[in-house]
Amino acid sequence: MIKHFDFSELDKLKSMLKQRKTSNLQIEQEVRDILKQVRENGDLYLEEITRKFDCPNFSISNIKVKIEDIKRSTSLVPDQDIEILREVIENVRNFHNHQKDKSWIQPQDESLILGQLVNPVERVGLYVPGGKGGTTPLISTLIMNAVPAQIAGVGKIVVVTPPSKSGDINPYLLATANLLGIYDIYKIGSAWAIGALAYGTKSVPKVDMIVGPGNIYVTIAKKLLIGEIGIDMIAGPSEIVVIADEHANPSWIAADLLSQAEHDYMACSIFITPSKGLIDKVEKEIKDQLVSLGRKDIAEKSLKEWGAFIHTKDIEQAIDAANELAPEHLEIHVMEPWNFISRIKNAGCVFLGEFCPEPVGDYFAGPNHVLPTTSTARFSSGLSVETFYKKTNLIWATKDYVNKNAHKIARLARLEGLEAHARSAEIRIRQNK
Repeated sequence: MIKHFDFSELDKLKSMLKQRKTSNLQIEQEVRDILKQVRENGDLYLEEITRKFDCPNFSISNIKVKIEDIKRSTSLVPDQDIEILREVIENVRNFHNHQKDKSWIQPQDESLILGQLVNPVERVGLYVPGGKGGTTPLISTLIMNAVPAQIAGVGKIVVVTPPSKSGDINPYLLATANLLGIYDIYKIGSAWAIGALAYGTKSVPKVDMIVGPGNIYVTIAKKLLIGEIGIDMIAGPSEIVVIADEHANPSWIAADLLSQAEHDYMACSIFITPSKGLIDKVEKEIKDQLVSLGRKDIAEKSLKEWGAFIHTKDIEQAIDAANELAPEHLEIHVMEPWNFISRIKNAGCVFLGEFCPEPVGDYFAGPNHVLPTTSTARFSSGLSVETFYKKTNLIWATKDYVNKNAHKIARLARLEGLEAHARSAEIRIRQNK
């Protein structure tokens, strides 16, 4: 069911995986049309399309969730679940608090002061997918996107999420928002929600940045609106790479590979090891565990299309392969995982040791689970407090500084053919003599 590769065939595997990034021009045109309708017709179009795809009786007058409904939602969730949510939020806050940045100003000498002003984005929109018509609320998505924005100091946070057929939002999602202190929640989804946040309508406020995962329509809408608004990243299908030695537990590895495969048909699960015997055991475990998996069909197709076993000569070569693949999630199941951490260069998040499966990070430990996919970990990072900062450079110079350096500045400007730049520096010398 799962394709087998040797390390020498790594380029073949990479070429195969690149097919997941193929753009869909038909969907892109659909999204362009949706964004055009939102821009031109605003609330009227939002009501029409939400009735068509999400809630037949939707009314634009009810697009915003009432604050009293958000606050009341906490009483609709079991106390033990509220306590878990509180703990998760605290864990995520504690981790992201270490990412805070601040402005700095530093004199270079008596004639020059340099600095950098760090300010948060003023208005941010958070997209939270509906999750099977609201029956599987993506509460972790709300937490992972909201907490770093709050720590950065974002002034206004707006949440959009599609309503159920009855027009409701899952109480778990609302309760999580209440615990976070977020009360601007709008019942819209898909590409039209992204357009509403980007352009603003009579009912939906315009924002400066949009973050959060979604289906291909959401992803393409965010991509098309770059420049109109800022975004977190162009997210692709989820992926995991597991590296293990001969001492690893095959049933645990199989469970971890399946944890990604069940996401969707395009998810990618890859196992890398120098042990051919372990590959055989993991393959058998996957078949056995699939039998009782609720999302068996999705996981099975994902593994067949995008799953892979890679055999290497040793763990060092396995890590080399992982660095080439630059996965979203990288698990290391070896006897002494800390011995290899310095060799890992490209990964969204690293999970060390066999007792640290990917869901520990997805849901609970504290690091962000919004991570670069489809090999973009080669050059990009996961969502963080930094995502919500704008940095403005600051320069103060004296007359002496300009007198000393204007001729050098002018020379560089003229080398680039920019005479007005040169004169802008030189005029200060002439008029200050």
